[in-house]
Amino acid sequence: MKLISFIKLAAATSCLISMLSQAEINLSGFASINAGKVLSGTGVEHYGVPPTFLADYPIVSAYSEEWDMAPESLFGLQITADLNDGLTAIAQLVGRGIDDYSPKFEWAYLSYDINENWTVQAGRKRLPLFYYSDFYDIGYAYVWMRAPADNYTWQIFNYNGINLMYNTDLGDWSLATNLYAGKEEDKENKLLGDFFFGDTTKEIWKDMMGGVINLSKDWFETRFTYMQYTNERFIGGEEVMWGGKNSREGKFFGAAFNVDFDNWFILSEINRLDLEFDGNLDTNMLTFGYRINEFTPFIVYSSMKQKGDGVVDGENHNTTSVGLRWDFHDSAAFKVQYDDVKDNSHDFAVAGDSKSLSFGVDLVF
Repeated sequence: MKLISFIKLAAATSCLISMLSQAEINLSGFASINAGKVLSGTGVEHYGVPPTFLADYPIVSAYSEEWDMAPESLFGLQITADLNDGLTAIAQLVGRGIDDYSPKFEWAYLSYDINENWTVQAGRKRLPLFYYSDFYDIGYAYVWMRAPADNYTWQIFNYNGINLMYNTDLGDWSLATNLYAGKEEDKENKLLGDFFFGDTTKEIWKDMMGGVINLSKDWFETRFTYMQYTNERFIGGEEVMWGGKNSREGKFFGAAFNVDFDNWFILSEINRLDLEFDGNLDTNMLTFGYRINEFTPFIVYSSMKQKGDGVVDGENHNTTSVGLRWDFHDSAAFKVQYDDVKDNSHDFAVAGDSKSLSFGVDLVF
């Protein structure tokens, strides 16, 4: 990591703490030190893409045929300021290897506990489309090297807005709900600009409205989510038109079903994005794992397929992964994972077929 990145991160943290000097400050952190490479791959010749494993779609962290530590390594700090009487300020800074570890605010919001059940929040947060959205960057929080890329693939993953949370117990069940609204504008969307259009792409999701329902009891948990939004896009400064309109509507539906019983567990997600003029995109993920003391071997399958509304050859790719997590420390885990990607998209191929190997350490502090 460059010295200048350390200085930037320290300066940003110091500035934030000084602004909240009257509050009780709590600091926590997380990091991932990872490395990987493509063992073999086809690339996408007509896009000029060499053999590549696209590990993280939103931020375009990709491995090539050379060993590399930059794509998925990161450092993060979370600052929580208790302002008393139920009011809390929360910010999260993340420096990614893919961005030369330059720190950026991923989260920055105020949270107010109205009472023991209701909480209102406002500011910048992670868009809660998926089960692992809230701790997507904290690799220690999940078993894999990374959240399965075919499923966690959308262009926008944060939003600026407001949300209302409700938590309670219903007999033996725990219920958590979240209603939210907001907007996000990404002036240089890396996924669309670098991998699809080859030009600077501004992606706008506005009029976002969504909700999440989470139910859990003992060894079973289920989560349902819905969001609708209006999409606007500019490529190379030119406004994109869909069916004669300068915007299109999108609707996202998702469900997760998780079982964690004794030493074995099953994790699953099923999602659909309905896009006006562009059909729908179906994604899914299924994981089986078994804990053997501090070791957890696992196998994962994930896929994404676009179809409908005249879409002849949209995105169509899947990944089969096998890996091992070793909890060698109370606050750190070593992971190794092999990924086999099949990209059947042809004209809309993202990165082509690939076989890759990655390993690293995730930690919290």
